[in-house]
Amino acid sequence: RAVPEDTMQRKIIPDVVPRRNIRALKKKDTVLDCVKMMAEINVAAMIVVDDDGRLIGIVTERDLVQRLLAKERDPATTPVGTIMTPNPDTLSPDDAAMDALELMRARNYRHLPVIEDGRCVAMVSIRDLYAAAKAALEEDIRETEAFVFGDRYGA
Repeated sequence: RAVPEDTMQRKIIPDVVPRRNIRALKKKDTVLDCVKMMAEINVAAMIVVDDDGRLIGIVTERDLVQRLLAKERDPATTPVGTIMTPNPDTLSPDDAAMDALELMRARNYRHLPVIEDGRCVAMVSIRDLYAAAKAALEEDIRETEAFVFGDRYGA
């Protein structure tokens, strides 16, 4: 079997990423505010929320390149709302890690917000999902080796 069964069942929260307070922007914030915040907290994607704190968009490095830099727009005067990807695909805390990985691979995403009751409770990256899959595969190998070789060594 290619992927261990428990890997298929791992949930986004808490198996892949922890629940956390996610920093967010409003549509009217400038792109300069956005990139400064991204640099400060060392992330490659930021969420955009409405006045009630509900997710309305995401700004990724790809958005910055394609919708700002390539169009020679001024980050100090360009509102985030004009370059964000509106209504992004999202995950739920209970989504299976492998389903999330497949969605991200199929749609060429590197980041997806995790939403609960309209609020972002985590951000998952493709790197997070690959790390979780790798850890699960390594665990499965250890269990298989213990089963196969355990009796030979008196275990």
